[in-house]
Amino acid sequence: MPSARERVRAELTAEITDAARRQLAEVGAAALSLRAVAREVGMVSSAVYRYFPSRDDLLTRLIIDGYDDLGAAAEAVDDPTAGPADRWLAVCRAVRSWALGHPHEYALLYGSPVPGYQAPKDTVPAASRVGIVLGRILGEAARAGALADGSGERDADLVSDDAVAVLGGEHPALDETVRVRALLAWSALFGTISFELFGHFVGSVEDADRYFDRAMGDLARLIGF
Repeated sequence: MPSARERVRAELTAEITDAARRQLAEVGAAALSLRAVAREVGMVSSAVYRYFPSRDDLLTRLIIDGYDDLGAAAEAVDDPTAGPADRWLAVCRAVRSWALGHPHEYALLYGSPVPGYQAPKDTVPAASRVGIVLGRILGEAARAGALADGSGERDADLVSDDAVAVLGGEHPALDETVRVRALLAWSALFGTISFELFGHFVGSVEDADRYFDRAMGDLARLIGF
């Protein structure tokens, strides 16, 4: 059981990060300020620095929290008993719903880079969670015989070993053609959401819900589901 000191620290850390998320909505990530966050929570700046030594540390925490929350949303809807196309669409819908419900956090994760900030490797596990869910769907479809037979072709100069591991691993039905299509679909998922969220579909798409489902269905067929 955590000590009283640890509980207080956890509560104050949560209060600081909640205030920082509100700052994201008001001024954006580039203008996020530890001093402004400190004022909002009623702390002196020096006290906040004991929890987050710099603005970059606070940004990193917000990024990891955002990726983890998004990943959890994707994981929660994946039903292994469903067919791969239905699983794919359910996860895509969950990612879109999270993005529409958390536009400022989504912009922090997938929008313009924050000037002067370089995300550390600590963010990678959380950032990988959605991809791991999609890759698991692909790998399980291959092992269940739900993909067309492939050649098992491997081109190490095209797709990295790390990406192969995420995208279902090694299997005869998973060749470089399937992996490239899966990576294309993965990036198109976030590209489609970004276009919608940042207003780039205005004047082009009339029914965003139906368009999204249609686009994700076409991507599922492209992969081979």
